Amino acid sequence: MARLARGLDGLSLSDLHKELRRRERRVVVLRRQRDRLLKKLDKLDATIAANGGGAGGGAGLGGGRKRAKNDTNLVEALQKLLTGKTLSVTDAAAAVQKAGYRTTSPSFRTIVNQALIASGKFKRISRGQYTSK
Repeated sequence: MARLARGLDGLSLSDLHKELRRRERRVVVLRRQRDRLLKKLDKLDATIAANGGGAGGGAGLGGGRKRAKNDTNLVEALQKLLTGKTLSVTDAAAAVQKAGYRTTSPSFRTIVNQALIASGKFKRISRGQYTSK
């Protein structure tokens, strides 16, 4: 049997159910609070961007690189791009970005190469040349 959290091991079944319900209500409140904070953070990010600031803050602001948001994942974007075409990994990486896929990765070509190899949705024509299956 799994060990219960400290202080719960002496409670009756009824008291455990009450505690579970109390914690579930607390989670709902915390999620609402998180959603409100995320909305505020999105507004603040938009204000920073409008004032010429980059994503994720700047030096000394505790920010880091912010992950780019795309409408589709990389494999789907590559599949759409490579349907009826054969491209090298470098050309595919450049073309998918030109088509609107956003990334902050300094090694995006490597990520594209891994996606082409691992997804199973692409056919290798020759060394470094891929097309959609």
